[in-house]
Amino acid sequence: MFRSRSKEEKAPTGMVTADLSKQPRDPQAPKGRPTPKRSEAQTQRRRAATVPTDRKEAAKRQREARRADLTRQREALASGDERYLPARDKGPVRRFVRDFVDSRFAIAEFFLPMAVVILVLSMIRVPALQNISLLLWLGVIVMIVIDSIGIWLRLKKQLNERFPNEPKRGAVAYGLMRTLQMRRLRLPKPQVKRGERP
Repeated sequence: MFRSRSKEEKAPTGMVTADLSKQPRDPQAPKGRPTPKRSEAQTQRRRAATVPTDRKEAAKRQREARRADLTRQREALASGDERYLPARDKGPVRRFVRDFVDSRFAIAEFFLPMAVVILVLSMIRVPALQNISLLLWLGVIVMIVIDSIGIWLRLKKQLNERFPNEPKRGAVAYGLMRTLQMRRLRLPKPQVKRGERP
């Protein structure tokens, strides 16, 4: 009663199901699913036609899609278009931080030009100029630290006032990193003029 079937008993059922699947379906019998709309059927056929069959073609299409995305992203970084910006630059909080930083002068943005001048002075073999360059290094670093603390406090206060219920994680650090870049080299490009409050 509870014994397993022998191989001979199992074989005929497999042959019967194979024969049934090859038989034509009665046109009057229901097919068990609704007929798709013409537009749906056409899109399914197009999708089946556009799906690449070999791996090289698939990789090529993927590279082209990635290249198109990067092009859109570069254009968005230049124009400030929110739709195509990278994830780290998206959202109203990040936009406000960028506008807040771009509307002010920051000592940190002049760090690179000042560093070049100080480096040149330190390479000259005159002891007085080398001492001046060391003092300049110290002065520049102290001014940048003080200015960055001031920007950090003001920016944090503004963010808490304007966006009390939105996540602000990393927004202040994002703004401070932006101050280290020269204004014309910043990406996304500044959308406000200096002195213009966001």
